[in-house]
This record gives sequence, C-alpha cells and structure tokens, in this order.
Amino acid sequence: MASTAKFDVWQDTDGKPFYGARAWVNFNGTGTVAIRASGNVSSITDLGVGNYRVNFSTAMPNANYSFVGATAWASGQPSAIVGSSTSSTQISSGSLDIYTIGNYTDVPVDVTVATLAIFR
Repeated sequence: MASTAKFDVWQDTDGKPFYGARAWVNFNGTGTVAIRASGNVSSITDLGVGNYRVNFSTAMPNANYSFVGATAWASGQPSAIVGSSTSSTQISSGSLDIYTIGNYTDVPVDVTVATLAIFR
C-alpha cells in the first residue's frame, strides 16, 4: 500500500524554511552519456561536445527555477558547468540545457563527471 505525504513548507529544527532539490543528477558526459544516479531526471541527451539536455521525469511548475552544478576533470584540465546553452530550449519546465567548458577557456569539453541540482 502506497502513501503520500504533502507539506506546504518543510522547516528545520529552528522553524526556518527548508527547500529541497526538485531534481538532481550525476552523469558521465563522455562517450555514451550515462546517468550514474538521479532524482526526477529521466534522461540526459548529448547535444554535442560539452552540451547536454537534462530531461525531467516530472516537469517543473514553470521555468523559473535555479540550478547549480559541478564537474570533474576532463581531458586533463579542470572544467565547469557555466550555464544554460545557446540552443532555443535553454530553460523549460520539462528540461534544462547546460554546457561545460574548460576553465580559463571558452572551449566546450565533454566531462567525465557532471553533477547538477535544480531548486524551485
């Protein structure tokens, strides 16, 4: 028997609001892109070198969310998630396009580990 708990606001022990991630993912962005672990992420689409689409299992209420990400070393250099991509579907309720570049460059790179959390 399944049950559902619904809350208007989560609070910490001091009564302050607590906002959990609406979605998160850890994925391999080299070769065949593969999700290692995730929550509310159905798939990752490889859009090109250093460009990925994160597809949500359950859509966000709208596109007014925030995201934060980090990467591991790629091709012997540090890399970073720098924001939404320049494609036409940058941020939507159903997906988020991101790209990764090598540090100190504007050159897109595929990454061995990408982690991303979405908050709304």
